[in-house]
Amino acid sequence: MSFTGIPRQESKEKWFKSHLLDREVELKELYELPQNELDLLMAETAEYRSDPGNRDRNIGKYCTAGYFLELSRIVDKRRLEE
Repeated sequence: MSFTGIPRQESKEKWFKSHLLDREVELKELYELPQNELDLLMAETAEYRSDPGNRDRNIGKYCTAGYFLELSRIVDKRRLEE
């Protein structure tokens, strides 16, 4: 499934290093990820955000994980609505 018209702010080079996918994922890739990979990424970022200690250890990754989680949820919801 493909989404067109990726917003400019989501085309910036922003990435999350996913251990479950064993690679770095760029923000704009979320629109094209297969559903199983999107599910894994949502689970991983949700787990990272659920540990308050992660905020103290690495605020940048904590914030990035939150951004990836929210955008992944939006993409997932759009797919369900189609």
